[in-house]
Amino acid sequence: MSISFNQIPNGQLTPFVFVEFDNSHANQGPAIQNYRALVLGQRLASGTVAADVPTRVTSEEQAAEYFGRGSMIHQQVQAFLANNRVTELWVIARDDLQAGVQATLDLTITGTATQSGTFNLMIGGRRVRAGVTVGDNSTAIATAVAAAINADGELAVTATASAAKVTLRARHKGEAGNGIDVRCNYYTGERFPEGVSAPRQARLSNGTGNPDISPAIAAMGDEAYHIIAMPYTDGANLTALESELASRWGPERQLDGLAFASANGTHSELGTLGDSRNSEHVSIGGFSGVPTVPWQCAAAQAAVVALHGQIDPARPFQTLPMVGVLAPWPEDRFTRQERNLLLNDGISTFTVSPGGEVLVERLVTTYNLNAQGAPDPSYRDVNTLLTLSYLRFDFRTYITNKYPRHKLAGDSVQVPSGQAIMTPSLGKAEAIAKFMQWQNLGLVEELDQFKRDLVVERDPQDPNRLNWLLPPDLINQLRINAAQIQFRV
Repeated sequence: MSISFNQIPNGQLTPFVFVEFDNSHANQGPAIQNYRALVLGQRLASGTVAADVPTRVTSEEQAAEYFGRGSMIHQQVQAFLANNRVTELWVIARDDLQAGVQATLDLTITGTATQSGTFNLMIGGRRVRAGVTVGDNSTAIATAVAAAINADGELAVTATASAAKVTLRARHKGEAGNGIDVRCNYYTGERFPEGVSAPRQARLSNGTGNPDISPAIAAMGDEAYHIIAMPYTDGANLTALESELASRWGPERQLDGLAFASANGTHSELGTLGDSRNSEHVSIGGFSGVPTVPWQCAAAQAAVVALHGQIDPARPFQTLPMVGVLAPWPEDRFTRQERNLLLNDGISTFTVSPGGEVLVERLVTTYNLNAQGAPDPSYRDVNTLLTLSYLRFDFRTYITNKYPRHKLAGDSVQVPSGQAIMTPSLGKAEAIAKFMQWQNLGLVEELDQFKRDLVVERDPQDPNRLNWLLPPDLINQLRINAAQIQFRV
């Protein structure tokens, strides 16, 4: 028997006992795929970390220091950490586009208070309250409201007052600011002080010019970011990110990555947005009527996926709460039929629990059509991509660990025990053993089919190459139950 030693050379003549270690068989079970999450967004000038610098963040206060208190990044990190403090979190920030315009909203207050009370506002999912004294007119109330807004340094807006009008201005320039929701008396029991009124609900508008995320993509380099929180849904930025993710999923890079964005719009607007995209690597949540700013919704959703996807990539996310995301008023919630239409358009949906929690309903990608334009549901669900990512990672890890410096021979060779030689038949046995591990993890099914369709062969043109055709049947998710009650009387 000739053993393939890794470190002990031949020809030693001095008496000694040479012992080396070989860890190629040390790891017998499936590999652990540790996720890294990435938040993309905008910083404020007060932040200490420059734009386009990948930075690890472990707390909300770090985000405030690094990127500015009340910045988009600060708010995204708050939302992510509220849902997930386990996954390694990184941030790449962008500066506002100089040519951009801030979104604004004029909130006009009318009347004179005939009774003291509280003026209750919800701005971007954050509560603001201003005291009102009997006799205060609309100008005095507007001044108090603007002061209360500016006193909260973590709001997505700042405010000025002129006569009875409060002008809200997004902290950042860009289209993203148009998703900032403003409403009065969000919670049950809240009401205007007697004699006072204002619009019940509105959104900021006229923001233009999101920053280009291309420099942030370049800053990602070849680091793997499995889950990405994306704050923008404009065509240029989505196209840039989709292109990068397609490259990352390719066989030459194998970095993978799924991006999660969100949008606050009407049913028609969300459907149009979903129909305009077709990427298996991007999931867009339809957060219509949600008071929380869209970039926090995206970060919360990404955090939930990062936490639970690493535990089990094939297990559906339905019913998981997104902590910190406020529910729409009941009259603003989509019906089941409307949500079904959105899912067909490639827009992910949510439901609201009886206690008011916002819950994941179904997470889908925007991929609906194949290259010929025909309907193709193969990459519809986020779980499919996460499962495929894990299977590739685990298979690659196993083979490179166990067979790092092996020779390759045909099946006709009688391989001596102890020799570092791989053969097609040995490769087939390893593939089946790996499949059985995946099956025990609940990631795949149909072992007989896998064995029947599995191909492992030596490349006919390159004798140093082993080709593998792995045909796993991915396990599915229990999403729909259909029953008929055929009763008797």
